Amino acid sequence: MANSSDDAKKEWNPATRAVRGGVMRSPHGEISEALYLTSGYAYDSAEQAAARMRGDEDGFVYSRYGSPTNEMLQQRLALIEGAETCRVTASGMGAISSALLAPLQQGDRVVAAAALFGSCRWIIANQMPKMGVETEFVNGADMAAWERALSKPTKLVLIESPANPLLDGVDIQAVAALCKKAGAMLIVDNVFASPVLQKPLDLGADVVVYSATKHMDGQGRVLLGAILTSNEIMEETFDPWLRHMGPAASPFNAWVVLKGLETLALRVNAASVTAARLADAIADHPACAAVRYPHRSDHPHYDVHKRQMTSGGTMIALSLKGGQAGAFKFLNALNIVDICNNLGDAKSLACHPSSTTHRALSDEEQAAMGLDSSWVRFSVGLEDADDLEKDVLNALSST
Repeated sequence: MANSSDDAKKEWNPATRAVRGGVMRSPHGEISEALYLTSGYAYDSAEQAAARMRGDEDGFVYSRYGSPTNEMLQQRLALIEGAETCRVTASGMGAISSALLAPLQQGDRVVAAAALFGSCRWIIANQMPKMGVETEFVNGADMAAWERALSKPTKLVLIESPANPLLDGVDIQAVAALCKKAGAMLIVDNVFASPVLQKPLDLGADVVVYSATKHMDGQGRVLLGAILTSNEIMEETFDPWLRHMGPAASPFNAWVVLKGLETLALRVNAASVTAARLADAIADHPACAAVRYPHRSDHPHYDVHKRQMTSGGTMIALSLKGGQAGAFKFLNALNIVDICNNLGDAKSLACHPSSTTHRALSDEEQAAMGLDSSWVRFSVGLEDADDLEKDVLNALSST
């Protein structure tokens, strides 16, 4: 492939970016991206080593700072997301914890939507107060609550949309406008939608984070996280933290995700079609008390999701009439679908959030995000849609 300019790459359509973005071929001319498993790099001279460490010369110095494989992935992710730059980390929580903690100092204030992944909520509710950081949770769908919370200076705001686990929606553009008035950095965890279905930076977010473990790998193989933002924010805020704190991504894991990106859109779009069909089938079953799917008109935040997402995505939340007992019976009766707390996989997966992904939260904290023990989170994969529908309906009938 001829070397394409950065401007030319920005003209590429998303499918081309996902396959060709960030390619750096060695002199051997390999077609599949090379995997560089090395911790360090040799220099031609002591002067060159010093120049690279000062940043006066381009090149790699240590794989905690960067590697050719990781750099290919970072460039490709930035192109797909429409971000100026990207850094990858060892896990999704490595990305989100770095994005949350790196900008903060004692006396700062953080506001977050109440509906968050359990570990994200734990950091804000339990770790930040120990650092002398004031925190507040708001109902993510309540714009009046956002206006009140952001009526005073705020350093950082975190939202998920769709949120884990009940697929709550937050109006990213509206919250972004309030953040700018408050002087706050808006971080959006976009893992449920993926960059295929939603672009938070286009809606005004400052930073987007991912667990690339999910749709980007998409086959349940490796852990990886990603932070995407502007060059200025990355260089001033995140790079010093990442270099010194060391949540570095393995080049092997980065290579696996790099290859996964080639089929990301194909997988997400195919699974989304099946998910929309299954959500309708689940909603019609008498054992189901409620179903949430972003592009179903009965979703309480349908208008926001319809405006922000190009399709309803791969995730469904369903509430069983039998409470936790009904939820457990449903999960245990599944034949094709695995019980697993991962998501975004080629294999369909389901879990009971109240006792797994959000179990560290108190009953009051779970209730604040609308979660109770009747809910199941369902990640739709790439199996045949007829087989999945039969499996899910049989399991519902067993409750």
